Amino acid sequence: MTQSTPAGEPALRQITLYEAIGGEPTVDRLTRRFYELMDTLPEAAACRAIHPESLEGSREKLFMYLTGWLGGPQLFVQKHGAPMLRARHLPFSIAEEERDGWLVCFNQALDETVANERVREMIRENVTKLGYHMQNRT
Repeated sequence: MTQSTPAGEPALRQITLYEAIGGEPTVDRLTRRFYELMDTLPEAAACRAIHPESLEGSREKLFMYLTGWLGGPQLFVQKHGAPMLRARHLPFSIAEEERDGWLVCFNQALDETVANERVREMIRENVTKLGYHMQNRT
C-alpha cells in the first residue's frame, strides 16, 4: 500500500543500496566474481597470499557482510557478531599492495555486476574508504 502526502501524491520511499543493485542475487554475483578475480589477477597476488587456499569461507563472509553493509539483512552480525573489520583483520599484514589488489578486484567485480553507474560510484566511494581503513602497515 502506498502512503500519500497531504497533497494526495504518493509518498516516495527511499531504497537501500542493497535493493538498488538487485538484492541477494547481485551481491552473490559480486562476491563470486570478486574472488574469481582475486584468484587470477596478478595485481591481486599479495592480497590473495594472505587468504586461505580455499576462498569459499572468505567469499561467504564477504557476502554476508556486504548484504548488511548495503542495507539488506544483517547476515554477518547474526552469525558472527559485530563486524569489527579492522580488528578481525589485524592478524594479517595489509599494506598498500594488499589494499590496492583488493580494491582492483572489488572495483572490477562491481563494474561487471552492478548496472547502475550512479549506484556503483556510491558503493565504490565507500568501499575505497573501507579499503584504506583496513590497511594496518605501511
